[in-house]
Amino acid sequence: MRKASINRKTSETAISAELALDGKGVSQIDTGIGFFDHMLTLMTKHGLFELTLRCDGDLEVDQHHSVEDTGIVLGQAFKEALGDKAGITRYASVTTPMDEALSFISVDVSGRPYLVYNVDGLKDKAGTFDTELTEEFFRAFVNHAGITLHINLAYGSNTHHIIESIFKGFGRVLDQAASVSGRIEGIPSTKGSL
Repeated sequence: MRKASINRKTSETAISAELALDGKGVSQIDTGIGFFDHMLTLMTKHGLFELTLRCDGDLEVDQHHSVEDTGIVLGQAFKEALGDKAGITRYASVTTPMDEALSFISVDVSGRPYLVYNVDGLKDKAGTFDTELTEEFFRAFVNHAGITLHINLAYGSNTHHIIESIFKGFGRVLDQAASVSGRIEGIPSTKGSL
């Protein structure tokens, strides 16, 4: 199995994560932020990963450090688990409905971090979760995984459904892009490096 274990400790958070790319969608997640845990569980389930993650963060301040640092750690774990990227599909795009919400997500496991995030209309909170942190999570993941990620919301009115559509789609698109194809030999780039 392609897997990674990352531990990261700062004055704001202490995070441990074990990620396996070729799993069955099983997770044990505790960040102290219920809605965020739910989204990461959905991502894991629909990406068919195995993820154990614990974050002890300064939630007495707010949720920002915990969410952003979790994105950093998961991005590092994804990059490490991919190894040299030989034989991976590299590109993937998915459309994910969640009731009235529909998101389009595309990824290139390129080695170049870039995030396009076109999601409008979120309420400030989903439960106690600060919804503006959704973008912060993905930006941290992208920067540390070295991927190009486009997240576009076609439409949706329920904040929970919109974010759920995005996290489910994110899991699915990572799974597809990281999958190994028997038809691809070596690194899927004319440069010979990703």
